[in-house]
Amino acid sequence: MSEWLPLPEIAERLGCKITKVHGLLDERALVALRIGERNIRSVPALFIDGDHVVDSLKGTIAVLADAGFSDEELITWLFTPDESLKGRPIDALREGRKTEIRRRAQILAW
Repeated sequence: MSEWLPLPEIAERLGCKITKVHGLLDERALVALRIGERNIRSVPALFIDGDHVVDSLKGTIAVLADAGFSDEELITWLFTPDESLKGRPIDALREGRKTEIRRRAQILAW
């Protein structure tokens, strides 16, 4: 897994207040897990692109959640290398290949 960022650092990178980050989590534009010794809610750093959330992430989270994936499972899926993709789904999303990734995620629901 890549680097994890605690919620206050997400707010700093996005240039917003922590309440906005909580809103992004509530609306499922982001997902966080409790990690580390201190069990702090954190978000994978690759979910952030510069000063915004990866554009196609929210819809992909929705598709995976609709397929029955927990937050931990969907993060694992996004970061698991796939030979047919020549990389990981999160990398494909960051490259703008959302249609391909969402199609694969929808297949998981069947």
